[in-house]
Amino acid sequence: MSQLLHTMLRVTDLERSIEFYTQVLGMKLLRKSENEQYRYTLAFVGYAEESSGAAVVELTHNWDTDKYDLGDAFGHLAIGEQDIYQRCEAIAAAGGKVTREPGPVAGGSTEIAFVEDPDGYKIELIQMKSATKGLG
Repeated sequence: MSQLLHTMLRVTDLERSIEFYTQVLGMKLLRKSENEQYRYTLAFVGYAEESSGAAVVELTHNWDTDKYDLGDAFGHLAIGEQDIYQRCEAIAAAGGKVTREPGPVAGGSTEIAFVEDPDGYKIELIQMKSATKGLG
């Protein structure tokens, strides 16, 4: 059986990113490792370990890189939430950036919101009651 384990994002300030994903989004820092020879650090964050079947986010910090071109191919991470309205209020209160206020998706009834991490990666918050139905 195959399983989605993680999505990797390159970040410019690892500690700032860990703080965002743990303190603002409520994930846990699962593990962290450094590779001095190749000058990078990996940090894995998530709501649960991969061994439980959960997918996690790998934050990769290349020590000698201070800027990335995010391009336009990557879309977003998606997180199911029990209450996206309350979650967006908490994210904004913690200094996070809400880029699309909670509400129904255009042309549908699924309730979504968007926030941005410190490097500009988009994160979609989807109301759990409709998270597995698609955006309709």
